[in-house]
Amino acid sequence: MTEPITLSAAVIANLAFQEFLKSSAGEIAKKFTTDAIEQMGKLRQTIWNRLRGKHDAAEDALTQAESGNEQAIETVATLLGVEMLDKEFAAQVQAMAQTINAGKILDQSNMTLNISDNAKGWQTKVEGGTAYIGEIHISESQNK
Repeated sequence: MTEPITLSAAVIANLAFQEFLKSSAGEIAKKFTTDAIEQMGKLRQTIWNRLRGKHDAAEDALTQAESGNEQAIETVATLLGVEMLDKEFAAQVQAMAQTINAGKILDQSNMTLNISDNAKGWQTKVEGGTAYIGEIHISESQNK
């Protein structure tokens, strides 16, 4: 049996506040199932309950994070990382985050690229992160 993937505090904080990050309710509904969106609220409440009153910066960071402030979400992630030193709490939020992650709607759209006349073309499909698009150059010495 494979080990479950361990998600970092930053990933968990981003999942908890996903619906406030640069997206409307319609956009989040395109990326996550209804159950996953519901779990985001529960995860966020669990984080609120754990951090409230424990850290000076927590209350303000949590409030700002719910406004979509990415810097505040980073602060929440840092505080969450400290709290996740408690193995029991870490297991709890990990399980909730795994449920949310499992509720991601996969993009199964097709991509078609027609190239003619010795033209070059690139296609990419990126979900989060950075896409690096460019040409690969292989010199003759590398092929030997």
